Amino acid sequence: MEQIGLAAPGGELSLWALFMQAGFVVKLVMIGLLAASVWSWAVMIDKTLAFARLRRALNRFEDTFWSGQSLEELYRSLSDRKATGMGALFVAAMREWKKSFERGARSPVSLQNRIDRAMDVALAREVEELESRLGYLASVGSSAPFIGLFGTVVGIMTSFQAIAGSESTNLAVVAPGIAEALLATALGLVAAIPAVIGYNKLSADAARLASRMEAFADEFSAILSRQIDERANGGTRQQAAE
Repeated sequence: MEQIGLAAPGGELSLWALFMQAGFVVKLVMIGLLAASVWSWAVMIDKTLAFARLRRALNRFEDTFWSGQSLEELYRSLSDRKATGMGALFVAAMREWKKSFERGARSPVSLQNRIDRAMDVALAREVEELESRLGYLASVGSSAPFIGLFGTVVGIMTSFQAIAGSESTNLAVVAPGIAEALLATALGLVAAIPAVIGYNKLSADAARLASRMEAFADEFSAILSRQIDERANGGTRQQAAE
């Protein structure tokens, strides 16, 4: 087992000094936890901004969709660019609608099923994008305390080995080594606590956004279903008249 050099009695106990005095394994643990914490904050900030943008996009789309604009005009305006959120569901459904009628679809039931499947696939992609990288936060939140504890155990073991070698149990000799080891536990908690809070908050936000898009998919499916029935009834009446 690698041994660490303990700080001299009365030596400096700043965080940087404790890090520099720690053993190689403990240093690796500390660096890994710091990197995990920084990346966790980057993920949380990025997802928070992305959710805010998507929320504004959903509001704009709903305002436009329910403003009375024709579905064809809205489809043309959205199909020329990459749509997200409700726009992606709308484009997927309209694309299937247009393809089916261009190919002379005759069965209203099969057409409705294809439209629903197209929106389900688009919804699954949007939800997958919403939940991307949230698993990383969950992993950091659950594993960081144990990684920090591992660094603490290694640090305390090497500290006691060094103490045994010096044959001194003076508190001034023991304290720096124990402080170095406990710093690893503290860093584990620093990485884990924000990750857990961020994961819970972002997961709830993602679920709310997914619920809004799913509700729109159900509403739009009902709208298209009525139009399919109207076209089918119109074709039936035309054939009866002939």
